[in-house]
Amino acid sequence: FLSLSNLRPAPGSIKVAKRVGRGVGSGLGKTSGRGMKGQKARQGNKGLRGKGFEGGQTPLHKRLPKWGFTNNKFRQKLVGVNLDSIQEWINNGRIDASKPITIKTLFDSFLINKAYDGVKLIGRQRSAKLSQPIHIEVTRASKSAIEAVEGAGGLVVTTWYNRLGLKALLKPNRWEH
Repeated sequence: FLSLSNLRPAPGSIKVAKRVGRGVGSGLGKTSGRGMKGQKARQGNKGLRGKGFEGGQTPLHKRLPKWGFTNNKFRQKLVGVNLDSIQEWINNGRIDASKPITIKTLFDSFLINKAYDGVKLIGRQRSAKLSQPIHIEVTRASKSAIEAVEGAGGLVVTTWYNRLGLKALLKPNRWEH
């Protein structure tokens, strides 16, 4: 029978902590079990060398020449929005198809929750079917999305905002004084 009076931890689950530097008699005094001098005896050193360490020899990543470059600094991070998602939002009454659909409309209806550098309209070729014409304003659009919107009698307009302009568009109350 188990009760609060006879609860005990599982055997072997509680270990006594190793107390180092507490005198010669403990067996872990003076140098605290680290031996004499050297890199492994130093404070903060766990006996590990850095990644790619080759014993003091110039490591491979420093022996080889630098090459290539990256343009990641200029990469644009766009949020993808599928036409079928927009159609679903229109069917559910979360977006009004009679008014122009902007990035702000998509943000306010919670179809997107971040815009980063803008929104790209994507039309999956098989499922990109609109039941009514829409006027949509986005940063970029794929060919299939443009064809699907224009096929339904709508219009796709691409507008570019920088990050600051996009913030002002999505959260105008932060810019009012």
